[in-house]
Amino acid sequence: MILSRTSQYAIQALIHLAMQPPGQPVLARSVASHLSVPPAYLAKTLQILTRGGLVRSFRGRSGGFCLKEGAGDTTILAIMSMIEGPGLTESCMLGLKACEDSNPCPMHRRWKPLKERLLHLLQDQTLDVLAMAVRGGKYRIVDLPLRLLST
Repeated sequence: MILSRTSQYAIQALIHLAMQPPGQPVLARSVASHLSVPPAYLAKTLQILTRGGLVRSFRGRSGGFCLKEGAGDTTILAIMSMIEGPGLTESCMLGLKACEDSNPCPMHRRWKPLKERLLHLLQDQTLDVLAMAVRGGKYRIVDLPLRLLST
């Protein structure tokens, strides 16, 4: 389980939205510019987050995206699962279709404890915690979420 570029963009975009005044829409291209990511790619990612219930989208002249109330309590694992799909926590490190305790891949026994620790870390971190770290100057928004894994 590795953080995909889409998951990274999603988490960074959510942090950016969390730092805006509540309910104030921000254009996708503005978020993309701030994060230095491709606008079309980010727009698709924001649509996934909208369907997932974390973001509200507004059409028209004053349209854009804003964080839904209460979305800050969402864990990083939940965000990644929304982006990557239901197989995120079950996938094999080597990409094999069948990898479990009863039918392990060559890396399974060594990877499983690390994977469980990583999942626990991602379950313990919320969007609000990351946004507060950025607001407090501890991290730049583009440093997250990868810096999260190095602490």
